[in-house]
Amino acid sequence: MIRPFHMRWFLLVTAALGLACAESPTAAPEPPTALTLDERVDSLVALMTLDEKIGQMTQAERSRGSIELDIRTYTLGSLLSGGGSAPADNSPGGWADMYDRYQQAALQTRLRIPLIYGIDAVHGHNNVRGAVIMPHNIGLGCTNDAALVEEVGRVVAREVAGTGIDWTFAPCIAVPRDERWGRTYEGFGETPDLTWTMAGAAVRGLQGTDVRGGERIVACAKHFLGDGGTTGGDDQGNTQLDELTMRGLHLPGYLAAVQAGVGTVMASYSSWNGQKMHGSRYWLTDVLKVELGFKGFVVSDWQGVDQLPGGYEAAVETAINAGIDMVMVPINIELFISSLRRLVNANRVPMSRIDDAVRRILRVKFQMGLFERTFTDRALTLAVGSAAHRAVARQAVRKSIVLLKNDSSFLPLSKSLTRIHVAGKNADDLGNQCGGWTITWQGQSGAITTGTTILQGIRDAVSANTSVTYSRDGSGAAGADVAIVVLGETPYAEMLGDRSDLNLTSEDLTTFTRVRATGVPTVLVLVSGRPMIVTDIAYASNAFLAAWLPGTEGAGVADVLFGDYHPTGILSHSWPRAMNQVPVNVGDPYYDPLFPVGFGLHYE
Repeated sequence: MIRPFHMRWFLLVTAALGLACAESPTAAPEPPTALTLDERVDSLVALMTLDEKIGQMTQAERSRGSIELDIRTYTLGSLLSGGGSAPADNSPGGWADMYDRYQQAALQTRLRIPLIYGIDAVHGHNNVRGAVIMPHNIGLGCTNDAALVEEVGRVVAREVAGTGIDWTFAPCIAVPRDERWGRTYEGFGETPDLTWTMAGAAVRGLQGTDVRGGERIVACAKHFLGDGGTTGGDDQGNTQLDELTMRGLHLPGYLAAVQAGVGTVMASYSSWNGQKMHGSRYWLTDVLKVELGFKGFVVSDWQGVDQLPGGYEAAVETAINAGIDMVMVPINIELFISSLRRLVNANRVPMSRIDDAVRRILRVKFQMGLFERTFTDRALTLAVGSAAHRAVARQAVRKSIVLLKNDSSFLPLSKSLTRIHVAGKNADDLGNQCGGWTITWQGQSGAITTGTTILQGIRDAVSANTSVTYSRDGSGAAGADVAIVVLGETPYAEMLGDRSDLNLTSEDLTTFTRVRATGVPTVLVLVSGRPMIVTDIAYASNAFLAAWLPGTEGAGVADVLFGDYHPTGILSHSWPRAMNQVPVNVGDPYYDPLFPVGFGLHYE
């Protein structure tokens, strides 16, 4: 029963939320417009208990046991799917069913506050089989086309929304300064000006001008701040810079994202001169929230709070007081909730900080229209993986490719050659050309989803009279008119992707050498998440293309090879000659890379 003292607040809140008193957990009708956004937020916060507030600040992984019971018990504010965390039915419809089931549980709580569900849709809706996988950001940076990046964001948002999910942990706007870092491909490039341009475009694409629209989702600029500048390219390492350099290199992308209205920001695992970013009140609150005017909420990275010193409870105290609003726990939510409750009751975390965090979270939920549009739009579900979406991805592949060598205008190739021999481990492997963060966290080789390999794209492009032969190891090239050798990296993601050596594998070098020994003219296509050491074989080839990690639409590579699209891509990273030159960045005192930032050839 509602006590008379609270009746006024109850009426105000039900009006603010647009909630009827019916018990059925369905989305509410459009609310009245008499109340402002802040009034709606404040009205709801006024009715919440401490436990309900802490619940809104808690993000749990969906793979926990009894997650629907957890939602109701702890009034959880958010769920996420980590890399590879998917429903048993890993199809767009299976995701939508799962999402709606979780929202049903949220609407059975006392105040019926919907969940916000996060996922790493970092190059397409990459956890979902059948979704379109876009080129990773390193390739998009090479397009130098902000309008295309915005269009890619719109397609990704539409596919994510088609599974019910309303929040992506993207874009990554790190500025990678050392290609040994395993997340190099997640950044657009090594310069802050390019990151500025692409960060704003990516946020606008994902969120639009009004994120309430059913085809838009909330973006998350990550990882704040300086994750691309760690010493030695160490993942989760230490960025050792003075503040002026830190601001000049790594802050501009966040200013652009904030100006574009980004709803959320994720704190970085990394440190700045020894201090963990998850515990930095200066950067998270004084700079991000006050100086830059960020009005959304800050989310931690996966167990990022746990890395702070002093034991778990002290770590929670430090992180929340520093400005973390939502904690990606993501498994032991009971420990987090009980720890934060004790901290508030002991006044080690002030209630004002809790209320600020909850207001920021609820503001984003209201801005999204989650209270009125809680469940999946099944019309969008049907569009996941559509031909129209794949066409955008194919254009992104074309524009991301950088032509680095083209002796005597060797390219484009004729589609009417007698025989083309294709070789290399990355020519006919969809998983390899998609890279990490595809279906699973680290990615994997093989036919992991739906798409077109580079080999299939070549076969589809040539005339009916052209024979296309293939060998993984380079054998069988003798007698061909031309050989296309597709080499490079196999999938990896954060932590496992750090490398001290960027030379190609012996398998790749042997494959290339075997083909060149036949005397057949050779095109080198490199599939990789960063520049590799390829100086010798680049010199030995007739033409050399950097294809990066193109995703599911390998036909875009064939479009460039055969001239259906003339290459326009330019390097967003300096390309080193040898490992002793790494790291190399534009502006270095002695700047002499194999290919500089901004380099890219075109067909005559």
